[in-house]
Amino acid sequence: MDILEILGRINNVLWGPPSLILLFGTGLFLTFVLKGLQFRRLIYAFKLGFTKEDSKDAAAEGDVSHFKALMTALAATIGNGNIAGVATAITLGGPGAIFWMWIVGLLGMATKYGEALLAVKYRVKNDKGEYSSGPMYYIERGLGKKFKWLAIAFALFGAFAALGIGNSVQSNTIADVTSNSFGMANWVTGLILVVLVSVIIFGGIQRISTVASFFVPIMAFLYMGGAILILILNYDMIIPAFELIFYYAFNPVAAAGGFLGVVVSEAIRNGVARGIFSNEAGLGTAALIAGNARADHPVKQALVAMTGTFIVTIIVCTMTGLTLLITGFWDPSGAYYLG
Repeated sequence: MDILEILGRINNVLWGPPSLILLFGTGLFLTFVLKGLQFRRLIYAFKLGFTKEDSKDAAAEGDVSHFKALMTALAATIGNGNIAGVATAITLGGPGAIFWMWIVGLLGMATKYGEALLAVKYRVKNDKGEYSSGPMYYIERGLGKKFKWLAIAFALFGAFAALGIGNSVQSNTIADVTSNSFGMANWVTGLILVVLVSVIIFGGIQRISTVASFFVPIMAFLYMGGAILILILNYDMIIPAFELIFYYAFNPVAAAGGFLGVVVSEAIRNGVARGIFSNEAGLGTAALIAGNARADHPVKQALVAMTGTFIVTIIVCTMTGLTLLITGFWDPSGAYYLG
């Protein structure tokens, strides 16, 4: 058994039905308990995240502003998950997978709200006067010392996960693009990434958030601008694309040519999995950043944090999915990669 087969089996377990049902169910439960807060307070949440802080907020405890905390979180979620992740979901689950990405995104907003609220409520100030937060802190401080083992487990598994979905996927993609486009050796790309990332990381949360708040809006604007331009030039295909999404969300994709077809359960599985991979709701990573936000009440940053899930899944992933569908990435007679 080679390493790829081993990783494939591990992936099938970790992203299998039990985990996805648990994450999906948590979002559904929190949506019910919070009485649909993510829908009722969405406009106010965007206002908090994208307007200048008032004097009361400026005097609140924390390291970075709501906006910088949001941009830092988006820096980790806008990227491969919204591009390759959506393409993979459509290929393996058909256009209907996008619909289930929407569902998990809307429910995931409640999960992200809960993560961020706990992160701010149970954060601690370290020796440097900076705030430290995350699931490992609110598990131990919220549930008690007897759950310290769980907090340690999260920290350890989180560190390993950072090597995978947090670093290797992105660095490999960059290296692949620079190699194919410019003929640059992979080790050169890796060295450049190490230097640039080190300069940013060793500057602490202040430098990380400052860099993110500068580049993320530019990155999002360029990406969204390109997608919008494609949609405008193909405006007559937008409605048919939505029809494909809604139809195949509840109907199987028939087999055609070399394509074996897709049952509805696969559309749901891939949509939910790629949706969670894209917005990270329920994975605990958002809490690592949210706990550094300057806020006079945990609820405020929690509201801001949940807008990140809306932006990533409902806006960016939708634009990606529509662009792929109208440009022929997926054909009604069978899903396949063009070229």
